[in-house]
Amino acid sequence: MNRRLHYFLVASALTAGLSCINAQAAELTVRIHDIRAQTGVLKVALVDGVPGWDGKAAPVKADGAPPQGDGATFVFKDLAPGTYAVMISHDENGNGKLDSNFMGMPTEGYGFSNNPAVMRKPTWEEARFELAADQAIDVTLR
Repeated sequence: MNRRLHYFLVASALTAGLSCINAQAAELTVRIHDIRAQTGVLKVALVDGVPGWDGKAAPVKADGAPPQGDGATFVFKDLAPGTYAVMISHDENGNGKLDSNFMGMPTEGYGFSNNPAVMRKPTWEEARFELAADQAIDVTLR
């Protein structure tokens, strides 16, 4: 085979493979509701497994911003299709942590994907969702 033709075919195959990867990338929009204070920072973490959920691995993506009204939207781009979960905390006083009362109940806003109705941090199974294409989820803060 002609050497130029060979390089052309290899380059074409690589380009086609890369365009397929980009075509599969998804965008996740996280809409947050019921923000009760206009101070501090909203923090959103996107994790892709139990280690990230349990704080033993870094989030796949994370973002944060001061609240501006009773709702907020965060967009995470170029995500591989797969299983994810979202954790949100509203560090209302800006001290870098989610404050809690003497019983351990959070005193600042928090929420999770799927809005599980539990009185504890939900399990990975309760909060996980499948992302195959562009998707939007709604999370209501508690």
